[in-house]
Amino acid sequence: MKPRALDLFCCAGGAGMGLYRAGFDVTGVDINNQPHYPFKFRIADALKYPLEGFDFIWASPPCQFGSQLTPPSHRANHKNLIPATRDRLLHAKVPFVIENVPSTRRHLKNPIKLCGSMFGLKVRRHRFFELHDIFLLTSSCAHTYKPVLISGTHRRTYEPRYEYTAQECRDASGLDWMTRSEMDEGIPPAYSEYIGRAWLAQAAKQ
Repeated sequence: MKPRALDLFCCAGGAGMGLYRAGFDVTGVDINNQPHYPFKFRIADALKYPLEGFDFIWASPPCQFGSQLTPPSHRANHKNLIPATRDRLLHAKVPFVIENVPSTRRHLKNPIKLCGSMFGLKVRRHRFFELHDIFLLTSSCAHTYKPVLISGTHRRTYEPRYEYTAQECRDASGLDWMTRSEMDEGIPPAYSEYIGRAWLAQAAKQ
């Protein structure tokens, strides 16, 4: 039987896909309907959904409270859910990951950074990961190429730049089942697959 992973604040399933590829049976939870989520999905509040019965929990709380893409005047409209998420997951007493964007790094405890260049992807898409009961070594970024940018700026009306097509973004990130707007909040599956495989290997030795 596969270990069960819970994917909280799952959006369209970038992290969930990586966990599935690592070898987990994945269930996603999001407060909004996610019609393209590729695995079992539940519409629910991630801070209230039952945690019992899962072997591994992944959480990606909303980043808008601190994201550089959120106008500074609007950030106060978004609550920082990282502390409440951590408190709840600590009580679950299973290994877990909290993921977020670089600008919220100070709210994570001893996070590691992953970059698309570590996995041969054409995106950088730096993300930080707070790991609990998971031991992981990471390599350095290799910024030797011009990356494909997927950062929500296709909706921006200021600071115009070249916009990559949805297919270019899918090819660069591995988010090949998502719409262009869904990719704005997705992480490349390679990230969660890497972390998930590391935990599975660690658990197998214990």
